[in-house]
Amino acid sequence: MSTIPPPETVKVKTVKVHCDGATEIDASLGHPRVFYEIDEKGFVECGYCDRRFVLEGGPADTDS
Repeated sequence: MSTIPPPETVKVKTVKVHCDGATEIDASLGHPRVFYEIDEKGFVECGYCDRRFVLEGGPADTDS
């Protein structure tokens, strides 16, 4: 069984991140700002837009 890849992956340097769904669009067109903390998996996904935040150098960082 395969998993569907997240729509967008953002590399971050801190374990605490926030997401409001905005990228090149105005934040008012996104979703409410939510805050997450990356755990031992090395990533966290936004519950609204599925954006994946990957900790640089962490276990989920495939470039390291």
